[in-house]
Amino acid sequence: MEASGELVSVAHALSLSAESYGNDPDIEIAWAMRAMQHAEVYYKLISSVDPQFLKLTKVDDQIYSEFRENFEKLRIDVLNPDELKSESAKKKWRPFCLKFDGIVEDFNYGTLLRLDCSLGYTEENTIFAPRIQFFAIEIARNREGFNKAVYTSVQDKEGEKRAENGGKKGADRKGEKERDNKGGETKKDANKGGETALSGRQGIAF
Repeated sequence: MEASGELVSVAHALSLSAESYGNDPDIEIAWAMRAMQHAEVYYKLISSVDPQFLKLTKVDDQIYSEFRENFEKLRIDVLNPDELKSESAKKKWRPFCLKFDGIVEDFNYGTLLRLDCSLGYTEENTIFAPRIQFFAIEIARNREGFNKAVYTSVQDKEGEKRAENGGKKGADRKGEKERDNKGGETKKDANKGGETALSGRQGIAF
C-alpha cells in the first residue's frame, strides 16, 4: 500500500534532526503516534513468539556484532538513561548509529524503548531513542534471553486463563451431564411407575 503525500511528508520530517523543525506540535503528535503504534506491534510480537527466534531486520547479525563490539559491557536488561542520553554517551552512540545510515531504513526515526525489558511500555518505563538504537538493544535482548521474561509471563497468564476457562467448561459439561442423568433417572422411574400401574390394572379381576 502506497503512503499518501501527507504521510510521506511526515516521514521526511521525522527523519530530520530536531533543529530542522523546532517544536512544531503537529510533527510531535505525528511522531508520538507512529512511535506508539510501533511499540504496540513490537510488544505483541515478543509476547506471542519466543523472542530468541525473532529477526527484526535484514541485518540483525551486523547490528548485534557492531553493538557488542562498541558496547560490550552495556547492561541491557535494565537500561540506565544516562548511558543513552548523556553527552558522553551520545558521542559514543553517534558514530555507531551513522554506520547504519542507508543500511537500516529510517535508522534515526524516533522510537519508544523500554528501560526495564521485563516490563511493558509505561510512561515510567519508556524513553525515546533513534530506531537503530532500539534495534541494537532489542536484538541483543532477544539473543541474550532477556526478553524471554515478557514472552513467558504472557504465555503463563494465557495458559492460566485457558485452564480456568477449560475448568469452567468442564464443570458446565459435568453439570449438564448430571442433569441429563438425573432427568434420565426421573424418566426411567416414571416409565417404571407406569409399567407397574399397567400391570396392576391388568391383574384386576372383574
